[in-house]
Order: sequence, then C-alpha cells, then structure tokens
Amino acid sequence: MKHDATAVLDTGHDITLGEATKTFARIACLSFGGPAGQIAVMHRILVEEKRWIGEDRFLHALNFCMLLPGPEAQQLATYCGWLLNRTLGGLIAGLLFVLPGFLAIMGLSVVYAAYGETAVVASLFLGLKAAVLAIVIQAVLRIGGRALKNGWMVAIAVAAFLAIFLFAVPFPAIVAAAGLLGFAGGRAGHPAFAGTGKTDMTQTSAGPALGTRFGTSRPSAGSAFRTAAVCLLVWLLPVAALLLAFGPDDVYPQIAVFFSKMAVVTFGGAYAVLAYVAQEAVGTYGWMQPGEMLDGLGLAETTPGPLIMVTQFVGFLAAFRQPGSLDPYLAGVLGACLTTWVTFAPCFLWIFAGAPFVESLRSNRALSAALSAITAAVVGVILNLAVWFALHVLFARVEEVARFGLSLDVPVLSSLDPLAFALFLTAMAAIFVFRLGMLPTLGLCSAGSVAAFLLG
Repeated sequence: MKHDATAVLDTGHDITLGEATKTFARIACLSFGGPAGQIAVMHRILVEEKRWIGEDRFLHALNFCMLLPGPEAQQLATYCGWLLNRTLGGLIAGLLFVLPGFLAIMGLSVVYAAYGETAVVASLFLGLKAAVLAIVIQAVLRIGGRALKNGWMVAIAVAAFLAIFLFAVPFPAIVAAAGLLGFAGGRAGHPAFAGTGKTDMTQTSAGPALGTRFGTSRPSAGSAFRTAAVCLLVWLLPVAALLLAFGPDDVYPQIAVFFSKMAVVTFGGAYAVLAYVAQEAVGTYGWMQPGEMLDGLGLAETTPGPLIMVTQFVGFLAAFRQPGSLDPYLAGVLGACLTTWVTFAPCFLWIFAGAPFVESLRSNRALSAALSAITAAVVGVILNLAVWFALHVLFARVEEVARFGLSLDVPVLSSLDPLAFALFLTAMAAIFVFRLGMLPTLGLCSAGSVAAFLLG
C-alpha cells in the first residue's frame, strides 16, 4: 500500500479502522517472546511490511513507552493505534494486544491451581524456569544491542545495574537520573547523545510519516485533562468501590490497591517489575511461594501478549487461596480479572494523555536524548533481574550477606540443582547456538525435565 506524504498532511491517511483492527489482531496473536520479540513483530509489520509508520517515529514512540510504568510493548501498540485512528484506534490496539494472553493465562492458571503441586507438573515447570532464564538473558542482549550505541550508554546501563543490585536504589530514581543525564547531554550537544532527535516528517526508507498532523498541531491542555479524568475514573472507581464494600483487609481490595500502586511506581516493563511483585506477593501478602513467580513467568512466556500478564497469575492464586464464601476457582477468576483491569487501565491514561505532547516534541533533541538514556538504564535493570532469576532457578538456597553497608543475595554453592543447571545450558545452546525459537526452547526444556522425572 502506497501513501503520499502530502495526503497525510492534508487529509490524514486512507487506513481504515477495520484494516488497522485486523492488523493489530494479527500482531496480538504473534506477540510471543517477551517485549523484545513483541516490539520486533510490531516493527516488522507496521514499519517494514505495511509501511504505515516511519522508523524514527516508531523509535521515538518506543523510547517514550520505555519511560512509562507498565508494559512497554502494549503501550507501544496503543500508541501506534492512536497514531493511526486516534483514541478509538489506540483503545482497540491496546485491548487486542492483551486479549489472547489474558484468555490463555486464565486457562493455564486454572490448570496450575488444580494440578500444579503434582510431581510431574512440578518437573514440567522446572524446565520452563530454566528456559525462561535463558530467554531473559537473550532479552538483555537484544535490548542492549539496540540501546547501548556508545560508551556513555554502556556506562549508564552499568551504573543502573550496580545501583539496583548493590544499593537497592529504587527504579524511579534510576530513571530520573538517567533522564536528567541524557537531557543535559542532548542540550549540550554532546556527540554521545547527538543524533537522537531525528524526525520522519517525509517519506523514509522504512515508510511514510503517518499522522504528521499530530506532530505539528499544538496539543490541548484541556483535552488532555478531560482524557486523564475519564481514564482515572475508569481505573480507580472499581478500586474505591471494593475498599468501601469489603475494607482494606479483604483479598480483593488488597489486589486492587497493590496492583494499582504497581502500575504507578514500577518502570521498565515486566522484566523490571517482577522482582518487586515477587517480593511483595511472597513476603508481604503471602499469596504465593517464591518459585511460583517463575512458574507464572513460564506460563506468560508460552502465551502471546505482554509478560506482565504474569500478574494475572498472581491475582488468580491470591484469590484462589483466600476465596471466602466463593468457590475457589470462581474467586481465582475474579481475582485475575481484577488484576488485569488495574494493571492495564493506567496504560491507556499514559498514552492518551501524553502521546499528543510527545508527538509535538519529536524534534526536541534534548528530550529524545533523555529517552534514549532511560532506555539504556532499563538494560541494567533487566540484567539485575537475570541475576535474580539465576539465583532462584539454579540454587535451592540463597543467603543474604551484609558487608560494608551492602546487602547481597549469595547462593549456597552446594545447593546447585544439577538438573536445573543442565536444562539451563540446554536452553542457552538452543537459543544462542542452534537459533531455536522461544517456543521450541520452552518445549525442549520442559520435555527434558519431565523425561528426567519419569526416569527417576
């Protein structure tokens, strides 16, 4: 399909809502492999195949979404849908991106609750955990390869990793520091931060500049305020109703409040947020055991959609184990639906209220440099998650060691699980040597773990 840049300026474009809906439904069904794979699918279809969005505009939107709390891939789909067909297009694109994974995780959560404690199912999830660890490492390398373009960006990533790993610096503080550094470097014209503010106001090699009128028109503060008010009501009204009806100690208000807070204070997508969710769900609320978070991530890895859907698994188990007067499975379904609602409703707020302003600042090199620096910092946070996963997958015991004012989780070497280690090496070989896809790797490791169990 060919689009004329002048037509874009005068009349918008000829991409119908129905055509865009079909395309985003296709993207949703192909969105396996975590944020790196999902972003790659969107890029291939929207930029390279359909040629609806230019390369620079796509990366500008991606950097903004990396800055936001929540799942960057789902927010990027919402942003692209908004570019194509404004609010309704963004709403459809964002919901479609979540729907296949929501349905799949719901079914798998029921199966896990019914059979997850049997030995054969436990062995299946051991294989999933080992494969997930290799996939997280691959995500570090893939996102790092895109974001760490020079020594300064590498240094930001390393500093972010050390800050969160050694000193437990909150992620928002890391984001703020990286953003300020990038902004200052862009304003000063430092070569390491230069070249990040390019625009695609005309036809590019990757495709036309779709929605140029959005980038040149001045955003309305009144419209942004009304949009934010509606989104806030949709998001927080159910939370307030649950608190009033059941009180703060009931599991449903706890789920609503906890995951609403998570939606605001956690950044960097699923990989960055999982350590925080695991700590609270296990230590504070007692909803699940430490290894069950990795089981949930294994479920999310095998289904389409954002990896943050693992929170749906957490919400299901929380309500399933505290059902009150309800049937446990019905309680679990309600908990999963509530978790999904409060996790994703804020994503539409950030995009619909912020995207018009971000589009108007696409030519601002300092802002673009800040967004690129934040992306580099996220790489360090994901590396921290990879280390956390490795400790809990490969070792049965991890001890906290305090030295020189620092607190570190150190594995007990004698507790190394030989089977988990062998499965992890298998997954690494499958991904990096034989170039197998995510699903074959997950299947291979799960089958190997079950076979080892059956063989005694």
